[in-house]
Amino acid sequence: MNGFINDFMNYLSAEKKMAQNSLDAYKRDVQEFADMIRDKQGLSLSDASNTEVVSFLLKLKNEGKSAATVNRKIASLRAFYGFMLQQNHVAVNPTVNIKSPRIERKSIEYLTIEEVEILLSSPDKSLKGLRDKAILELLYATGIRVSEVVEMNLDEVNLRMGFVTCTGEHGKARIIPMGRPSRAAVEEYIYDVRGKLLKDENSSEKALFVNYTGGRFTRQGLWKLLKEYAALAGLENKLTPQTLRNSFAVHMIQNGADLKSLQELMGHEDITATQIYLSVSKNRIKEVYDRAHPRA
Repeated sequence: MNGFINDFMNYLSAEKKMAQNSLDAYKRDVQEFADMIRDKQGLSLSDASNTEVVSFLLKLKNEGKSAATVNRKIASLRAFYGFMLQQNHVAVNPTVNIKSPRIERKSIEYLTIEEVEILLSSPDKSLKGLRDKAILELLYATGIRVSEVVEMNLDEVNLRMGFVTCTGEHGKARIIPMGRPSRAAVEEYIYDVRGKLLKDENSSEKALFVNYTGGRFTRQGLWKLLKEYAALAGLENKLTPQTLRNSFAVHMIQNGADLKSLQELMGHEDITATQIYLSVSKNRIKEVYDRAHPRA
């Protein structure tokens, strides 16, 4: 790996406390740019100019990459060259004056409360079913990201007080309450299931959720889990890794949660990321009014 990229990864890990999934994304984005300018112009990362960045964006556009993907790659390069400038490896940040493409706001996919109930009742009483029930309950009860639930450790769950400690994308911890059903499902999993899945009673595995080999549950495993229960609940076209998080947010707002509290629970850096759920709730209120009011 390029020495500059290696230094950047160490910086993000040590100084920014960035989660591994985010580190991997930054690394891929910068490496892709490094490969392009090396192969086409014979340049190193310290030689790149605004022209090379523009060429990179045109390449992404020609490949049909979405605006969201392009924006993420721009953000990765901005952060990388900000680091390079700070370390005096470059005199100018080549991403200056690069404009991010506008993202068309898509409608937010979320489940109704009735659909959530059907989904959460889908797992059976097997060891796998009890574990999966705990995962689904925790995702909906807390609104945490898929990456956060698979990275959660056993010691970050406080069953007595009924909350979990979640470490977000930039290493910032937040405390999130669990509802009674979620708490009960997680407690049953911890005391009746987890030890049997570990197989080795002396295992040092820290992960809250483990697979059949006794290792940490993975994002790929969780995606398969969601697809399985989506099919059982008749929600094949509605359930994605983001859907339960969206459902948590929309249902919280519909039941009176304020934006600031929801922002803290969801770990959003910027409240504008939380405000999109308010628009969904307002649309829902309008639908209810139109359907129920005699003079609507």
